[in-house]
Amino acid sequence: MRVLFAAEENAWGGILKKFRLALPDVEFVAANGYHTESLQGFDALIPTMTKIDDALLNTADQLKLIQQIGAGLEGVDLNAAKARNIAVANVPTDISNNADSVAELAIYMMLGLARHADTIPHYLQQQQLGRPIGLGLKGKTVGLIGLGGIGKALAKRLHAFDMRLIGIKQTVSDEFAKAHHLDWLGTLDALPHLLAESDFVVMSLPDSPNTHHVINSAALAVMKPSAFLINVGRGGLVDKDALYQALHAKQLAGAGLDVFWQEPPDPSDPIFKENVIATPHIGGVTDISIQGIFEAACDNLRRLQSGETILYRHA
Repeated sequence: MRVLFAAEENAWGGILKKFRLALPDVEFVAANGYHTESLQGFDALIPTMTKIDDALLNTADQLKLIQQIGAGLEGVDLNAAKARNIAVANVPTDISNNADSVAELAIYMMLGLARHADTIPHYLQQQQLGRPIGLGLKGKTVGLIGLGGIGKALAKRLHAFDMRLIGIKQTVSDEFAKAHHLDWLGTLDALPHLLAESDFVVMSLPDSPNTHHVINSAALAVMKPSAFLINVGRGGLVDKDALYQALHAKQLAGAGLDVFWQEPPDPSDPIFKENVIATPHIGGVTDISIQGIFEAACDNLRRLQSGETILYRHA
């Protein structure tokens, strides 16, 4: 069996090496980056951040499985795969420790922005003690946009900070809100209300026709000038130009970004000169999440070999 890993050899925490050690009878081929011209000769594909569209699937002559290492399948044309009888599977965040790791990174960004991490080296260099004056998280309001595995992991942790939690979810219930310590819970229609109340807004939902650029100039205008926006979901959720203008005009205090409008982003983009904490899509790249993702994906590759049912299918 041949498997294409659609990324560089050492990407995603070196997970490719783990696959090779666990499945020595499988040939794994790494692409040179997040682009591939042909799927010919491959039985399975690990797409990572590579766009898998109808044209690329036309080059597949024996592909049976597209196995994502993570939850995101926005870049895969599910209908085109289904039409060709190609199974598409992912690894849900709440079974792999991925949600926990992404939640921890979001909190790291919250703390960094609240404590003015960008200016700390300056004061240390100038030997000025007791500066900068930061914000305490206790008592602040966090708006959680998306309450799947990551959002629930965030709610659990932020409750321990004595923060007020409010949220947006596709479907709402009083039982869910109570179980996850939410002061109130609404659908996407309640987004302006959430944005106006929040000191921190954390996004952890997929990019879809309903959510693409859900944070635009109108949404940012509703937020407090003292508020922070953190995106650990997908880059397409945020209109980059609108975010830049809001940051540059001080209509927003800062942002934390682990996902981007294009990946990888241009490091010389002017937005990174604003008050932004940026990380290179590493929310789920920790020892525990890589292991959990690897185990689930490896199980499906074994299942493909033996003709067993593929788990966590979306097509």
